[in-house]
Amino acid sequence: MPELPEVETTVRGIKSIESSVIERIDVFNPNLRWPISNDLSFFLDNKKILSVYRRAKYIIIKCSNAHLVIHLGMTGKLVFAKPKDTLKKHDHMQIKFANSDQVIRYNDPRRFGSAHLVKNKLEDFRLLSNLGIEPLAEEFDGNFLFTKARNRNVPIKAFIMNHLIVVGVGNIYASEALFLSGIRPSIPARRVTRKKMEVLVKNIKYVLSIAIEKGGSTISDFMNTKGEQGYFQIDHQVYNREGQPCNKCGAKIKKIIIGQRSSFFCSSCQC
Repeated sequence: MPELPEVETTVRGIKSIESSVIERIDVFNPNLRWPISNDLSFFLDNKKILSVYRRAKYIIIKCSNAHLVIHLGMTGKLVFAKPKDTLKKHDHMQIKFANSDQVIRYNDPRRFGSAHLVKNKLEDFRLLSNLGIEPLAEEFDGNFLFTKARNRNVPIKAFIMNHLIVVGVGNIYASEALFLSGIRPSIPARRVTRKKMEVLVKNIKYVLSIAIEKGGSTISDFMNTKGEQGYFQIDHQVYNREGQPCNKCGAKIKKIIIGQRSSFFCSSCQC
């Protein structure tokens, strides 16, 4: 599933459409996680794009009269193409721009993604209204995380992956940040000290920033807007390395299940 770095990579890849005018939106197959609204084109055709940005794992395209909110789901991607290019299997939607020989197509084989037209206040939209703090925000610090973790008995990995607390710290990046911080993923959140929380926040920011710089992690079929794969996975220290030697101490990387997700760690380096 595309996580925050993959979504941020996609957002940066389509930033060039800011100030463009949408000539037409074509929906080829509306059947995603939620059906694509049939009035998308009615509201957005001939409208100017004011900005493109990310909130959590959502791509926000702000137009002069409404917002288009896109979630990539498990296998979704936005890719630039030429209008004359043959449609690919699983192409669901296309955005054509005025005075341009490029279009953006949304492709999603497993159809767990979504595209929403938000005509009212974006902050009131049901999928965004209860989201937690952004992990790269200045306000996200050790004190914030330590305070939120008081009396929380859930494993620290599940805690930092809770989007009501902090958004976008997905399975891969949670595992990597916990390894760099020397914190075992199964330890109850309430038992992590303030000092350790400060280290953990620092490493969450570091891991996400490096992953964004490297275009995210291509574990299955993630591609950016140019059809290129991300390559942060070559830097993974623990994720998906069960049975392999730890790069720090040589002990074998272990795997446990936390919150129905595979969690990888070094029992020697993380305590």
